[in-house]
Amino acid sequence: QVQLVESGGGLVQPGGSLRLSCAASRTILSFDVMGWYRQAPGEERELVATITGGTTNYADTVKGRFTISRGNAVNTVYLEMNSLKPDDTGVYYCNLKSLRTYYWGQGTQVTVSS
Repeated sequence: QVQLVESGGGLVQPGGSLRLSCAASRTILSFDVMGWYRQAPGEERELVATITGGTTNYADTVKGRFTISRGNAVNTVYLEMNSLKPDDTGVYYCNLKSLRTYYWGQGTQVTVSS
């Protein structure tokens, strides 16, 4: 079992920035896929970004604004969010896909509002 703990959410004005962190309870392996998903009220959970090895993938809605990266620590992933919009509001979840098993964090709220 792997635990994922997110942090860094909060309230920010449109155009602002936030950085989310996800700490895993074990080392992230080279074949693991780490991702960030989000869920707005009344909506389905959607993919935001993933990273595996040196390869990243982004939803079209966040390309050019968000950056997913591995931290210097072997068990940490970040999501740098810039030029935030009200549509980015939601609960952001960290996800780890290891072989055929998925793990989820508890989520962190991001609210973009003036």
